[in-house]
Amino acid sequence: MGDSEREEQLKDQAETETIATCTESDQGNPAPTFGEIELPIDPEEPAAVETATPPSATDLTQAIALQQELTTLRNQLEEQKSLYLRLAADFDNYRKRSQREQEEVERRAVGNVIERLLPVVDDFERARALLKPQTDQEISIHKSYQGIYKQLVESLKKLGVAPINAKGQPFDPNYHEAVLREPSREHPEGTVLEELRRGYLMEERVLRHAMVKVAGPPETDGVNDAEDRPAGPVLSTEPVIET
Repeated sequence: MGDSEREEQLKDQAETETIATCTESDQGNPAPTFGEIELPIDPEEPAAVETATPPSATDLTQAIALQQELTTLRNQLEEQKSLYLRLAADFDNYRKRSQREQEEVERRAVGNVIERLLPVVDDFERARALLKPQTDQEISIHKSYQGIYKQLVESLKKLGVAPINAKGQPFDPNYHEAVLREPSREHPEGTVLEELRRGYLMEERVLRHAMVKVAGPPETDGVNDAEDRPAGPVLSTEPVIET
């Protein structure tokens, strides 16, 4: 056996003895747990103690200033929000008012034009009431202008124009214009007896008042007045007997 082989055997034997020694030591003295391990303490190093450091006066001042600034910003935000809501409401009211005014201007413009056309309608109606066509030519002409009259009336209806119903109604100065007054026993006083010129409305707005004749109080004479007068007290001709 050479020297190298002898050295290898000695090395293996030494390792085996070392492992056996460690095993016996572990069986006699078990390894300490984590809680039993004692760490070395440096006597010169002070123990670390957690203590809350009180805020300084500067920190308090800054916190108060930030809180005041936040409150100011919130107040400004609320003011701007209120201002925005008021402006939005004002603008909406302005838009609605402008729209109403625009519609009113358009209605008045249309009403003024229609009001100037009403005399033409009156002429057509008078011609229809007065003229009595006899010949074929007259009948043809009558039908022609009556067709124009119907077209005109239909166009006015589409624009919201309607005649005022006056005859037989109580007189209303909002719709009627009394030009004649006639005593009447058959109708109550203030009743419209006759429509002299037709009135017209456009969407509840009076374009032209109706000219009417209104019933007045009945005429009275001496006989009728005596008949209508209530009887007075009856005077007795018998003497009064006092007791």
